[in-house]
Amino acid sequence: MPKKLIAEGLGTMILVLFGCGAAVLMGAEIGMTGIALAFGLAIVAAAYGLGAFSGAHLNPAVSLGMVMAGRMTVGEFVGYAVAQCVGALIGALVLLLIASGKADYSVAVNGLGQNGFGAGYLGEYGLGSALLFEGVMTFLFVTVILGATGPEAAPGFAGLAIGLTLAAIHLVGINVTGVSVNPARSFGPAVLVGGKALADLWVFVAAPLAGGALAGIVHAIGFTRADA
Repeated sequence: MPKKLIAEGLGTMILVLFGCGAAVLMGAEIGMTGIALAFGLAIVAAAYGLGAFSGAHLNPAVSLGMVMAGRMTVGEFVGYAVAQCVGALIGALVLLLIASGKADYSVAVNGLGQNGFGAGYLGEYGLGSALLFEGVMTFLFVTVILGATGPEAAPGFAGLAIGLTLAAIHLVGINVTGVSVNPARSFGPAVLVGGKALADLWVFVAAPLAGGALAGIVHAIGFTRADA
């Protein structure tokens, strides 16, 4: 179990540092497409580099989906979720330290790639759009993960399928919420940025967890399983 938790922490740190780092350090140069690719490639790297240890969930919503699908216990879920949140926080802290080396950087102005919605945030979509986007996209994301990692799936391609799916979700929704589909990814930056990012965090915990849980239930019933 300790190796699994370390792998989950490191993997989630990679996700936040690469994905949010692309937004904060290179966002103006690479644009939203580049940011989307950074998040997707981060998942691919972590999945192939650390997946053998823990399955590379890197996301409490994914882990909850695994619980609902009967692939892990509640106790394992708690350990994974804590490790993921710690890893995300460390990743956000490292990013803050790097970004702070630039004279005109301000966390209050430039942020840390935190998620959000409403007035003043990217496309200024409302709460309803944020909840719907995060819930539906997490459901689809976890559905892909459960299928790609199941016994009926072709071996060796799970990391690629998962990374491409996350990149596609970002291409669709960066303007809506910045894309979370992952409570840990939202937790790290929000804690350090504070203010509205922290006040809005509940959206990026509740909606992804609901979407992930539903994906696990649907998979357990057999609607999204090839062997059912």
